[in-house]
Amino acid sequence: MDFLTGYRVPIGMGAKAFVDWLTTHFSLFFDQLSAFLASVVAGILVVLQTPHPLIVVALVTALSFWLRRSIGVALFTLFGLLLIINQGYWKETTETLALVLAASAVSMAVGIPLGIAAARRPWFYAFLRPVLDLMQTIPTFVYLIPALILFGLGMVPGLIATVIFAIPAPIRLTRLGIISTPPALVEAAVSFGATSSQVLRKIELPFAAPQIMAGLTQTIMLSLSMVVIAALVGANGLGVPVLRALNTVNVAKGFEAGLCIVILAIILDRLFRVADEGEGA
Repeated sequence: MDFLTGYRVPIGMGAKAFVDWLTTHFSLFFDQLSAFLASVVAGILVVLQTPHPLIVVALVTALSFWLRRSIGVALFTLFGLLLIINQGYWKETTETLALVLAASAVSMAVGIPLGIAAARRPWFYAFLRPVLDLMQTIPTFVYLIPALILFGLGMVPGLIATVIFAIPAPIRLTRLGIISTPPALVEAAVSFGATSSQVLRKIELPFAAPQIMAGLTQTIMLSLSMVVIAALVGANGLGVPVLRALNTVNVAKGFEAGLCIVILAIILDRLFRVADEGEGA
C-alpha cells in the first residue's frame, strides 16, 4: 500500500490555492456581489416585516386563494401563519422566507437559461452533468468554508450555499421539459418559417412550463431544507432557534421551530406547485 500512500494527489491544496487566488484577484467582485445579494434580501425583509403581521397574513391568504381557487388551501394558509405568530416565530419566519425567495429567484434566473442551453446543445449537458452531480452530492459543509472566506458571515454565504444546493433542480427539469417537446410540433413550426428563438418562445417553453414550475417547487423545498445549515454561517431565520434547541437539548423549542418550517414549506408548495387534475385542497 506504500506505493499508493507515498504520494498524495494535492486535491485539497489545489482547492485552497484556487480559493486564495479568487480572494486575491476578485475580492472587489465578491464584495459587490455580496452587497447586491444582501440588499435583495433586505428589500424582501422590508416588504415582509414593515406591515403589521396580520396584514401580511391577509395578503398571503388572499394570494393563495387567487392562485389555487381552493378554500382549503386558503384556510390552511391563514391558520398556519396565525399559528406561527402565536408561537412567536414571525420574525424568524419572514427571515427564512426572504432567504428562500432570494435563493429561488437566483436559482431560477440562472437555472432556466442553463437548462435551455443544455437541451439545445448535448455536448454542453455532457459537460454540465457531472458538475450538477457534484453540486447535489458534495457535503454542504465543504463549500460553506470557501463561501465564508469569500462572503463573510451573514445571510449571503447562506444564500450562496443554498443556491449551489438547489440550482441543479431547475437546470435538469428545464432541460427535460424542452427535450420532451413533441418533434412534430417543432417540425411544423419550422416548416412554417419559425426561427429558433420563435420555436423556443412559442412551442418549447410553453410545453415545458409544467416541468419548469416543478423545478421551482423543488428549488423552494431544497432551499427550505438548507435553513438550519445556513444558520451555521450567520444566516438569520428559523434555523437559528433549531440550532439553539440542539445545543441546549431543548425539545420544546426545537419542535416549535421545526413545525414552523413545515408549515412554511406546505404553504409555499401549495402556492407554486402545478395543479393536479381534479385537485381539491
